[in-house]
Amino acid sequence: MDRRDFIKFALLSVSMVAALAWGQSPAINVEGGMIQGVVYQSRLLSHEAEIDNIIKGMTLEEKIDMLHGKNMFSSAGIPRLGIADVEYADGPFGIREEMEPHSWNSAHLTTDSATFFPTGSALAATWSTEWAYAYGRGMSREARWRGKDMILGPAINIQRIPTGGRTYEYLSEDPILSGMLAVAYTKGSQDDGTAVCLKHYALNNQEDYRGFVDVRISDRAMHEIYLRPFEMAVCEADAWGVMAAYNKVNGRWCSENKKLLTTILRQHWGFPGMVISDWGGVHSTVDAVTAGMNVEMPGSRFMGQALLDSVKGGKVSEAVINQRVREILRVRLTVKPIAKDVANTKPVGNAEEMATALEVARRSIVLLKNEKVLPIDTKKVKRIAVIGENAVTKMALGGVGAGVKTRCEITPLEGLQTILGNQVEMTYVPGYKSYDRESRNKRLNPIQPADRELMAEAVKAAKNADLVIFFAGDNREVETEGSDRKSITLPSGQDELAAALAKANKRLVTIIVSGGPVDVSTVSDVSAALVASWFNGSMGGQALAEVLTGKISPSGKLPMTWPKRLEDVPAYATGTYPQTIENNSQGDIFVDLTRNRSNERRQQLIADYAEQDLVGYRWYEQKHVAPAYPFGYGLSYATFEYSALNIEPTTEGFDVRFTLSNTSNRDAEEVAQVYVAGKIKELKGFQRVALKAGERKAVTIPIRRSDLCHWDETTQTWRLEPDDVTILVGGSSDNLPLTGKHAIK
Repeated sequence: MDRRDFIKFALLSVSMVAALAWGQSPAINVEGGMIQGVVYQSRLLSHEAEIDNIIKGMTLEEKIDMLHGKNMFSSAGIPRLGIADVEYADGPFGIREEMEPHSWNSAHLTTDSATFFPTGSALAATWSTEWAYAYGRGMSREARWRGKDMILGPAINIQRIPTGGRTYEYLSEDPILSGMLAVAYTKGSQDDGTAVCLKHYALNNQEDYRGFVDVRISDRAMHEIYLRPFEMAVCEADAWGVMAAYNKVNGRWCSENKKLLTTILRQHWGFPGMVISDWGGVHSTVDAVTAGMNVEMPGSRFMGQALLDSVKGGKVSEAVINQRVREILRVRLTVKPIAKDVANTKPVGNAEEMATALEVARRSIVLLKNEKVLPIDTKKVKRIAVIGENAVTKMALGGVGAGVKTRCEITPLEGLQTILGNQVEMTYVPGYKSYDRESRNKRLNPIQPADRELMAEAVKAAKNADLVIFFAGDNREVETEGSDRKSITLPSGQDELAAALAKANKRLVTIIVSGGPVDVSTVSDVSAALVASWFNGSMGGQALAEVLTGKISPSGKLPMTWPKRLEDVPAYATGTYPQTIENNSQGDIFVDLTRNRSNERRQQLIADYAEQDLVGYRWYEQKHVAPAYPFGYGLSYATFEYSALNIEPTTEGFDVRFTLSNTSNRDAEEVAQVYVAGKIKELKGFQRVALKAGERKAVTIPIRRSDLCHWDETTQTWRLEPDDVTILVGGSSDNLPLTGKHAIK
């Protein structure tokens, strides 16, 4: 053990003893990390002696050169010393096409394709850590082939509002579900050799005004809800990269927020890796670099010449620069660089990754309602009318932000045609015109009345069919980075069209294609079946067709609450969102950056998180507000029975044991969920279980003491509060047939 390791060990030991003496859970306070008394050694810390020698041999100019963007998606290495540039892969659900070095224009390569993986909300709907790991590994494999070192993902901000422009990228409204999936994604990617960059740290929960909004929140709610997924990914999966968000938190920009970047991230969590800015998200030189920012992306406005001048002028010590360089080198020496003459030499989007995308898509589809019309019975159904542009719309690209130039995207119509073949006669009509902000017939708002001519054609097709499948929902233009939806009403007159279709044919199946919740009050009432199919990746059309035809049973569960109306959502109910602004033409920080416009902001907006920790289903339960469909909800073609609950204490917490039975004649998968109810009811564990027809299994879901703690604002540590709690087990937050008591000590 060298001196550095000895000091770390001694500090960890003292911290543990002191914390335990006060009855507290030990906090993480040095690099290398510790959570709930368990010491871990980051893989990044295995190069310290080599890094010492590298830094000694560097000039100040070379050090500064590493702290800002070199190209649009790379930052500089040290060519003289054989240290490669760091290459970044945008974004979290597929490796973006190559761009020109200093612009947002495509490089027009023929080898920069990739798999379009189901987006974040679809992955979360699987409730599967196994497939989140495979997803991360698949992303890494393609990143490596494309010459990338760090994936700009996973995107793990909490879904505070259903209208959020990046709800489709994010995972869930719940920190445990988000955190466990983020841990698995991170491990999958980094085990394969590609660093992740957790984003957006922190509290980037809206797109409107994200570049100048100041989030005001209590420490307790911040740690327990919004930071928890980041903490889990750092402390349990050893995440190597973090991206600072655009917004402010409690008065300071995230890119220069010392509490976030140093006190919490590096000291409490022991993060030894590198922090990069969101593109154009740095606002200062001295404050940013001293707070913990490593790389300004994509340019050098603040951390280029201005930083060099600040060091030479004595405003920033070279010791701070050395530390920022050390943190970058830890990642650079851990991730093996790909030679430029090897990267992008063959097409990406191959069979193994497509298979992973398919398996995730299969498990993500959520059956919300079914009045015995699904699965499709081809003995009775001979003519199907497929209505709606979302049956043929591809979702890999669109809107602002990252997309995927994929080699393959199977649309829902193609999936149905392939599986049903000649068994049925299938007619497709568009029914409505999708909102397209680039269209010549530009619509100023996606909420428009139905197109009479298209609706008449759709109704005619419905009358002549045995079954109508209506593809409603949004597209990537409606749900987009840089702006939030103004409502959750279905666009393009889809409610009016659905009602007309139901009048023409009662056997109406509505498929909601979206990244987040929409208002389903009309379509749920008029449809015999309702399905959520998300933006579901390259193989989404095949997966959906398999579910609709009964080749597999639906097993997805909602990772967020679907409200009946926006007024019921906590941020709307408390009047803290949307914010009002005097001049609505101030634009978006990223959009302005891509269009070479100034992103300076004059007006400061406050986002007061008045609901505190009552996010999502917690709010609906506490306020006795009924949602359209609750958190964790999802039907199956199979039926399940929960029985024989037993709660057994363990050294780590307690095990929840029960029997899960498939009481149907169909093979299926069920997501068993465990909630702990004290003052409020919260998800604390889950497990996806595969059961053959008629099979029963003994299931054990461990609940960790660390996930039962609350944040103590006085001591700034996690504290386990003694309490008698109720344990609830079942298949949805509103369907928990097993209950038991347990004393937390």
